[in-house]
Amino acid sequence: MSELLAGPIADRHAALGATFAEFGGWNMPVSYSGTVAEHAAVREAVGIFDVSHLGKALVSGAGAAAFVNSTLTNDLGKIVPGKAQYTLCCNDSGGVVDDLIAYLVGDDEVFLVPNAANTAAVVAQLQAVAPEGISITDRHRDLAVLAVQGPKSADILTGLGLPADMEYMAFADAELATPGGTARVRVCRTGYTGERGYEIVPRWDDAGAVFDVLLEAITAAGGLPAGLGARDTLRTEMGYALHGHELGPDISPVQARSSWAVGWDKPSFFGRDALLAEKEAGPSRRLYGLRATGRGVPRAGCAVRLAGDSGGADQIGTCTSGTFSPTLKQGIALALLDTASGVRKGDEVVVDVRGRDLACEVVIPPFVPSHV
Repeated sequence: MSELLAGPIADRHAALGATFAEFGGWNMPVSYSGTVAEHAAVREAVGIFDVSHLGKALVSGAGAAAFVNSTLTNDLGKIVPGKAQYTLCCNDSGGVVDDLIAYLVGDDEVFLVPNAANTAAVVAQLQAVAPEGISITDRHRDLAVLAVQGPKSADILTGLGLPADMEYMAFADAELATPGGTARVRVCRTGYTGERGYEIVPRWDDAGAVFDVLLEAITAAGGLPAGLGARDTLRTEMGYALHGHELGPDISPVQARSSWAVGWDKPSFFGRDALLAEKEAGPSRRLYGLRATGRGVPRAGCAVRLAGDSGGADQIGTCTSGTFSPTLKQGIALALLDTASGVRKGDEVVVDVRGRDLACEVVIPPFVPSHV
């Protein structure tokens, strides 16, 4: 087994008392003061996540934006320079190689942020079809990503002289004063929590100094450093897809309710023919939310059945993610359910949790309101 990769500020996480676990080949902080406390800090005040494991890739050269638009699913032509866009890199069968954020810098430059484990695959797929003059550079270890999330996030950035008064999915380059000097950062109003938030991209070598300045301001405002545990409970409450769970090489955006991130009228993008065919025919399964009405917590991999199933064993789907919702104080899950089952919003289903039936209501996420 290969050695786990470490981010640029692993020493700071250890000093803060973080527990660690493997994620996407990286040794990641899971929690510092407890997942529930960190979750609450983000929902009620502000938290900071080190997500430097996320990939970074630069597509540059004459016509770079047009090239990206011909490959990834969303329509980059719908945004202007200075805006970012959620998009997907699909395979020929319509499955998702990765979901990522595309920052449109200009006609000749697009900055991509894929998931950690899939960066090499995305870069390789783009490089394989890139015309002469277009370069795709993997910058995974050149840049860090720090996410500041929560209702007080704008106040934190403003107090530090960083841009915060921008539209959702807009970004700007700025400078942050640190004890060691000025650090150049890119600030984007986005995130993975459902709260107003920002992702801040400094140079890898500047990550420690930037983190220190941000953390000091955040803790002074009643916030906390937050780890992978809170990141997962927050995103699950919002119904946000996680690659390898709600999206994957065999899970299409049509099945995952991510069709809004597909530019259906575009003449070309990876997987276009397969996705158009699936959209026309209708998917064989579709993503839903499940809210436990009984006591228990559904988990990824749990089988889902119709309530009152006379056979007691006819599975209609599988939970892709599941957790205890700190906000709702009940179990919640995301699940891919067979469309042939006829299940719909408001129906009751049963989730098999280690051999015990857990009654759940079928819902359409998010489970809690978005404040982005």
